[in-house]
Amino acid sequence: MQMGASVSNLNGPKSTSGCPMQKKSSSGCPMKSDDSLDPANMMPPENQQPAPDQPFPLSTERELSSIPKAGSNENWKYPSAQMFWNAMLRKGWRWKESDIQPDDMDSIIRIHNSNNEQAWREILRWEALHFKECDCPKLKSFRGDASKYTPRARIRRALGYELPFDRHDWIVDRCGKEVHYVIDYYDGGKVNPETGQFSLMDVRPAMDSWQNIFDRIIVAYMRFKYDTLGMQPPRVKCSVSQEMLK
Repeated sequence: MQMGASVSNLNGPKSTSGCPMQKKSSSGCPMKSDDSLDPANMMPPENQQPAPDQPFPLSTERELSSIPKAGSNENWKYPSAQMFWNAMLRKGWRWKESDIQPDDMDSIIRIHNSNNEQAWREILRWEALHFKECDCPKLKSFRGDASKYTPRARIRRALGYELPFDRHDWIVDRCGKEVHYVIDYYDGGKVNPETGQFSLMDVRPAMDSWQNIFDRIIVAYMRFKYDTLGMQPPRVKCSVSQEMLK
């Protein structure tokens, strides 16, 4: 099972379409309905074969993520450069219309993987509110839909801010309980050469349950208390035995 191949635009996050080449489609991407799609990541079966007329060979190696996969003892795997290329072709992108080189694909893969790792770290910060209930949440499924803006994104737009260039919905398995998270991706400027990150993320639980709403209220209060008012959080007192220090 793989993390989905989702890049909004090969030339950067300026487009509001979740596809490398925007076309009219009710699904947001010009990809036909297919019963063979994996419901966990909305991707077809793994395809490591070079596409017809592909201008250069691409790596088929896949990187293991740090994100645990629900229903197993494994972690999610990221798509290879070849899988990513094939996924972009399915969404309507045509390489002849872009000046792309093998190094560009390596950069795209790095950005994609880095963004997913960052998103998962943000989700874990929210999940820390429930560490007593579940100390090892896992990712069950995810999908992207850049054409479906969240209410918060629409409000920001009404206030004069830019719209996100992509939106993801992740379903987290909190030890048997499904929790819906929403992620808005905004343009953060140039790509960080060290981390591969360029997007600013707004990660939060979807307001589709009372527990999620309560969590967002709690976090909003904590941010106001510690960030806005400048109050210091309480220090954690703990005793460490000498054996543990050895």
